[in-house]
Amino acid sequence: MFEPPVLLFLQFMRLKHVLLFYCVLLTLPAAAQVPERAEKLYMRAMEYQAKKDPANACLIMQQAIAAHSGYTEAYSALGEWYFNQHRFRDAAALFKQASAACKNGNIAFAKPLAKCLLYDYKTAEAMQVLSTYNLDKDKGEWQKLKDQAAFMQRALNNPWPDTARNLGLRINSRYAEMYPCISADTQTLYFTRRVNGVDEDFFKAKADSCGGWFKARNMGTPPNTPDIEAAQVISGDGHYLFFMRCENRSENGWDKGGCDLYMAYTGDSTWSVPQSFGATINTPAYEGMPCLSADNRELFFVSNRDGGYGGLDIWVSRFEDGLWQAPRNLGPEVNTPGDETAPFVHIDNNTLYFASNGLTGMGGSDLFYCKRTQDSLWTRPQNLGYPINSTADETGISITLDGRKAFFASDRDSIAGNFDLYEINLPQSLQPVPVAIIKGYSYDSLSKDRLNYSSIYISDAKTGVQLYHFVSNRGDGSYMMTLPVGKDYIYNADRIGYTDITDTIHLAGMQYTAPIEYNIALLPQDYVAPINDSNILTIFFPRNSARLTDDDKNNLRTALDPFIMDKHVSVMVNGYTDNTGTPLINEQLSFMRAGLVAKEINALGVEPELIRSQGWGEANPIAPNDTEDGMTRNRRVEVIIRR
Repeated sequence: MFEPPVLLFLQFMRLKHVLLFYCVLLTLPAAAQVPERAEKLYMRAMEYQAKKDPANACLIMQQAIAAHSGYTEAYSALGEWYFNQHRFRDAAALFKQASAACKNGNIAFAKPLAKCLLYDYKTAEAMQVLSTYNLDKDKGEWQKLKDQAAFMQRALNNPWPDTARNLGLRINSRYAEMYPCISADTQTLYFTRRVNGVDEDFFKAKADSCGGWFKARNMGTPPNTPDIEAAQVISGDGHYLFFMRCENRSENGWDKGGCDLYMAYTGDSTWSVPQSFGATINTPAYEGMPCLSADNRELFFVSNRDGGYGGLDIWVSRFEDGLWQAPRNLGPEVNTPGDETAPFVHIDNNTLYFASNGLTGMGGSDLFYCKRTQDSLWTRPQNLGYPINSTADETGISITLDGRKAFFASDRDSIAGNFDLYEINLPQSLQPVPVAIIKGYSYDSLSKDRLNYSSIYISDAKTGVQLYHFVSNRGDGSYMMTLPVGKDYIYNADRIGYTDITDTIHLAGMQYTAPIEYNIALLPQDYVAPINDSNILTIFFPRNSARLTDDDKNNLRTALDPFIMDKHVSVMVNGYTDNTGTPLINEQLSFMRAGLVAKEINALGVEPELIRSQGWGEANPIAPNDTEDGMTRNRRVEVIIRR
């Protein structure tokens, strides 16, 4: 049985704390005989702790220490419990008592004492302990505590002008709330809640008219199931939901991982049944905490697969030619031997936020950010500082589109692992690049009908380098683009059956503005009486199939035979699907089918430069998709000869 992903992470963090405290026992000489009464009290306290009754466990352990002032095991256990309950001041006082009461206790308890002082924001006192005791055998851990103390001192001396605010009882509950995701219009807040302390489901809350939130509601099924769904992200246009689902082990224990990435689609208000990303992204390792770029073409996620730098790393995959490409590790500038989790790429597509326990910070897991310098290179991560980071764990952050406000998760006001959601205003120095929202729809310039599946390619007006690829929505032909302001862009819009259009988007010299309404008109091509395009063959495919039969190959050979030696013709191969499933997967499947046919045409003797293959997904159906026969006719590849 696999633990929930967040529980695994927290248990790992607690294990480090346990090792920190219980290593005390290894540094002490053999303790004097423990009186029987003290030992019985110790065992009773451990039983209460096992029964998850921390109040009585702590009370009885205090009595055990009172019965034997030199009881090192009791000090260590009670100190750990205090620490996990975020009672850092009590833990520090206890370790001071242990340092004086136990033989060589000043040395043995120096590290946990220094750590508890740091977590209680007593940096000066902690630095005094760290400078007094420099244990050779723990140089690595000792140096980490020194680095933490130095960083905390700088951060506390230079706090943000704003303070973190708990989102209150309409959002937060007695359970853990994690992974906030604010919609582009800031009117909906999505997050994960650990329901009943075990299952993890998606919730959402709508903004009220007073600057607060209405009570959060479960998002229902789909996408929620009795399994664990967590770490959701909603695409900027609101049509895609990307998330991780856990407890996915297949019967052979290998085909699927314990946590995998899934996605669902909505054209209006109902989510489709979520579908797995498949083997290119998901492995038997851990894959989770996805984040999508503004144009839905870049997927960031967390994995501990081979090829990383230790623990959980951040990886990225691009959607190109109808396929999610092999993921690439973000490299040692971002990833560490520790855990990097919960990536969030702002809608500017250039600022990456994430959580890490492998970089120097306030303690536990802190929030960091870095900037994209090139397509695949990032600056060295910077700690977001205090008070967004605390000595507790912060994990999961979402920034509003204007870059001015952050929503994040922290367990600062509760026991370890019991997260709440908070908001805070970002100082200007830490805000991402301002962006402009351009939204509208594509439509037929003659009939005025809206056009779905129109491709909109955005390039830098100065360099000509293509930057983004947006697609108009399946249902109403709408689109939403988010572009960093301060420079101009060239857009090229096309759709099968229509003439391409190119124009300039002027954003040079602009700052953040209200959304810009811009509709794209496409002129139909004259396909009524084509004089140079001939459809010589249509190949139909079974549902979810991407394989050519021998009959298909023979039919293709027969149809192409008259044109094989003609160097003045070109071959266009267009792949289509029915409308079941999600648009991205259908686009991928249509690319695969068209590619198979194009490869076979090339094998028959047609030069590759004369072949153009394209997957159009659900676009251009030749029959209604409301019957099996109609869907069968739409699952096709058309071979067009152009002379």
